[in-house]
Amino acid sequence: MNSEADWARGVQQFQQLFGDSWAKALQSFQGLNMGGAPAGAQLPKLAFAPDKLLQLQQQYLKDATELWNQSLHANPPVTDRRFAGDAWGHNPVAAFSAAAYLLNARTLMGLADAVESDAKTRARIRFAVEQWMAASSPSNFLALNAEAQKKAIETQGESIAKGVQNLLHDMRQGHVSMTDESVFEVGKNVATSEGAVVFENELFQLIEYKPLTAKVYERPFLLVPPCINKFYILDLQPENSLIRYAVEQGHRTFVVSWRNPDESLAQTTWDDYIDKAAIKAIHTVQEITGQDKKGGQINALGFCVGGTILGTALAVLAGRGEKPVASATLLTTFLDFSDTGVLDLFIDEAFVKFREMQLGQGGILKGQELASTFSFLRPNDLVWNYVVGNYLKGETPPPFDLLYWNSDSTNLPGPMYAWYLRNTYFENNLVKPGKCTVAGQKIDLGKVDIPVYIYGSREDHIVPIGGAYGSVNHLPGKKRFVMGASGHIAGVINPPAKKKRSYWTNDKLPKTHDEWLKGAKEHPGSWWTDWSAWLKGHAGKQIAAPKAYGKGKYKALEPAPGSYVKAKA
Repeated sequence: MNSEADWARGVQQFQQLFGDSWAKALQSFQGLNMGGAPAGAQLPKLAFAPDKLLQLQQQYLKDATELWNQSLHANPPVTDRRFAGDAWGHNPVAAFSAAAYLLNARTLMGLADAVESDAKTRARIRFAVEQWMAASSPSNFLALNAEAQKKAIETQGESIAKGVQNLLHDMRQGHVSMTDESVFEVGKNVATSEGAVVFENELFQLIEYKPLTAKVYERPFLLVPPCINKFYILDLQPENSLIRYAVEQGHRTFVVSWRNPDESLAQTTWDDYIDKAAIKAIHTVQEITGQDKKGGQINALGFCVGGTILGTALAVLAGRGEKPVASATLLTTFLDFSDTGVLDLFIDEAFVKFREMQLGQGGILKGQELASTFSFLRPNDLVWNYVVGNYLKGETPPPFDLLYWNSDSTNLPGPMYAWYLRNTYFENNLVKPGKCTVAGQKIDLGKVDIPVYIYGSREDHIVPIGGAYGSVNHLPGKKRFVMGASGHIAGVINPPAKKKRSYWTNDKLPKTHDEWLKGAKEHPGSWWTDWSAWLKGHAGKQIAAPKAYGKGKYKALEPAPGSYVKAKA
């Protein structure tokens, strides 16, 4: 790019397909300011540690010389999976370009690490370099991708024609296809657990599931999923459905199915999501199951942002002198936002103010922008891998229910998002007693004095394990913390029947996760069994399972999964 205008045009072209988040990443590479520095803003002056710089220069010259000498006699070996195909190894030019690219990438990353600056600036530079290097890989270009060239020759150009068709299709739908979305239909082959919608308002539908046991536990069970995704991540297929698992364990199970916001919800606030959704769902489940008339309680679970919403709702209820929830489960949830991992790179005063100006008084944050943000946290796996397969090789990605769900994005109301951004990620106000007011109540998590099961995933890049663990320092009730293997989704959706992965437990809860891990014990298999045993201890006695959905004024409105979950962003 030779000018500001050229750069702006490039950003705009990427934005059409990949959304605002990738555009911001390009802008951040130019301006090193995730808050969106004004056009023409001066780049920060960067200094490098002299000893590291000298070491990098010497290592680069040594490695470059070795690479050149090796290429004169044989194709240089490349271990990166982007270049693992036979075509790369048999093509001297392609093999050399891949090896040279990896050498340059290592050196640039080393250069980013050598910057003498504060930790956040250094992390931002590293993130920008990672994005740039992921985008500039030789595998992303037909002229350099030996595998794509080989396929084009073998298919007599058909793969190129198909790739163009795929590109046009993805530009029309507004996102890169990660799976064959035509194979799936919500309610038909995903989200198929039997149940009915028993309540709805402008923000959510409440689904009750059909019991699979003759008796159920007295205390019903409510799941609050994240509002930035569709709830059926908890009900993809019968064999990996956490919802079905809870029903099979004898819990009378309900779930919040969030509405996909449109312009009619453009003024909706965080207070609305707490009072008119989470708290309303808790009270409605109490009424349907008769718990309201005898001072009874329910058990509740929050996943990701759903856990933050649930935790806030419990603090509001505690402030009102109410205690309708007997126990809570928090899955990969932030209450304490002091350790947010890579997402912290995007958050500063300028960025938050910009979002407040843009959306704080009304509007809709588009789901594709959120989806793009999360995808570019792992660009090689969740973006460029599909660019290569779909467009350069003309392939249709195979059907995969999880990736179908991942592509089924949801919008957010602007005022709700702006409040959340400032009070959680930027100012971390939820853990400061009395700092913020929600639904008329000063928030104090120290008043949420109930048993809590807290789960974190070891390799989670969205809610880092330290961030998930942070909740133990702010909730006063009896707590159990469990760590599972894998990431944000795969770690959570790990049914026992698959006998995959491990989980770790430690009855002692020191201040930090690192201290906790030193005394943790590993167990093979799924954490679900540990959680199920814990939840049964808070579920009360068993009673006859209900024979109908709802009760009284709460009648079955439509079959599960309902209509809200089917609305597209």
